[in-house]
Amino acid sequence: MVGRDATDEVTALHSKEAQTHMQKYIIGRVHGRWENFLPPIQGGVFRTLTSRDVDDEVLSAEEDLTSSGGSTPQSVFDTDETRDEVRLRRAGNDTPISRVSSLSPSEPELGQFRSAEASTAHAISSDLSKYPPLDKRSQAKIAKKYRQLDEKLQCEGLYDCPYGSYAVEFVRYSVLFTLFLTCLYHSYFALSGLFLGLLWHLLAFTVHDAGHLSITHGFHTDSCIGIFVADFLGGLSVGWWKRNHNVHHIVTNSPEHDPDIQHMPFFAISSRFFTSLRSSYYDRDMNLDTAARFFIKYQHYLYYPILLFGRFNLYRLAWSYLLDPAQAPRKGAAWWHRYLEMAGQVFFWYWYGYRTLYLSIPTWSSRIVFLLISHMVTAPLHVQLTLSHFAMSSADLGTHESFAQKMVRTTMDVDCPPWLDFVHGGLNFQVVHHLFPRLPRHNLRWAQPYVKEFCRDVGIPYVVFGFTRGNKEVISRLGEVAEQLRVLEECRKVAAKDLVEGRHSH
Repeated sequence: MVGRDATDEVTALHSKEAQTHMQKYIIGRVHGRWENFLPPIQGGVFRTLTSRDVDDEVLSAEEDLTSSGGSTPQSVFDTDETRDEVRLRRAGNDTPISRVSSLSPSEPELGQFRSAEASTAHAISSDLSKYPPLDKRSQAKIAKKYRQLDEKLQCEGLYDCPYGSYAVEFVRYSVLFTLFLTCLYHSYFALSGLFLGLLWHLLAFTVHDAGHLSITHGFHTDSCIGIFVADFLGGLSVGWWKRNHNVHHIVTNSPEHDPDIQHMPFFAISSRFFTSLRSSYYDRDMNLDTAARFFIKYQHYLYYPILLFGRFNLYRLAWSYLLDPAQAPRKGAAWWHRYLEMAGQVFFWYWYGYRTLYLSIPTWSSRIVFLLISHMVTAPLHVQLTLSHFAMSSADLGTHESFAQKMVRTTMDVDCPPWLDFVHGGLNFQVVHHLFPRLPRHNLRWAQPYVKEFCRDVGIPYVVFGFTRGNKEVISRLGEVAEQLRVLEECRKVAAKDLVEGRHSH
């Protein structure tokens, strides 16, 4: 967000108290409309104060030389190409893929870049034809309407948490917990694991609510609720989740920046991943290595089987977060959250790993069955987490696209009857949630008609599919990318063969 107007992002993700606190850090005010720059992390070029002074001196010298009929040493100045590139970047028109295409890849890699470029160009062209234009007036209108909608939802009381709904949730949790213990006591280990997995599935939605501070709207209170449910009861890390999820909400479906779609080597939702993109979140290259080539070519078949083991990966991510001094907060108001989470992890592995899995289940075969069932039952949660984004656009339309348009463009809702909302946990209203992430999930259904009206008003397509159709869209997208990779592999083999034969012919 460096160099960009983040008004809507800040408003959507931060409480009124946090926004008021931010006023203390104002260093200046902009007169007129702010012109967005391309952030440095995406290749934007910004002059420092020192370099600006040097530029002024150079320009002064250039004027003196010009007036005296002298010539300017070219090594001192940017070339025309560099100047044009800087102008493009500062205007926000340079995309990561266009920069990649300016490189000189080796012959075997050339096809990958060209394939990614063609696919990206097609995706951008498709989005530009379906969504409102990116001119300042059109996007300013969308931003204004979005802010008016936010005020309307506040006036309607939809930001107020309906605590009665959580009382109903607590009854569900209690029933599942009782069934888990009862079956465990009577040695029905498979059934016991089933009920525990269902409990974890539903509890994850409360963690999601707490992470967005949409329960009590208090930072420490909701954080403690999230830590108790995620760490103590589920062995996961709410701190990791918040760090990951907050980034996802800002750069939704960005191949380089959104960790929620960076699943190499197992999944790729865009041919952009064929170019071994660098993840700004993980600070590493997402290489298209041998493993990635295998998994991606069959990803539409492996999608559900891999998601069966998704919870095990969350354990790994939890500990990598808690043990990494660069990730978990060590200063500020949340410094003690990390230690409370660690205590929660110890407690979880004591009650689940030792008391339940080891002491309460007598044989290794029964332990393995219990372990696998309790974890695989949570797979629908991972399906829901990917369903709303995998089939949607991952194209970057530049820095001038409004926050509201980007959220709707990269997200879809899932249609289901109201009585099934508790199974989806609000994730069936992801468009509404991405526009208003602090809105309590039990109010998302009531907010949906307002969002649909807003989309009709500003001309943004609102995508909503049934659960089955949505899954078909995801599998179709994965299949398309898999086919692109297969075709690319065949082309590379033919090109390599021709190259070798061509060399031999000389």
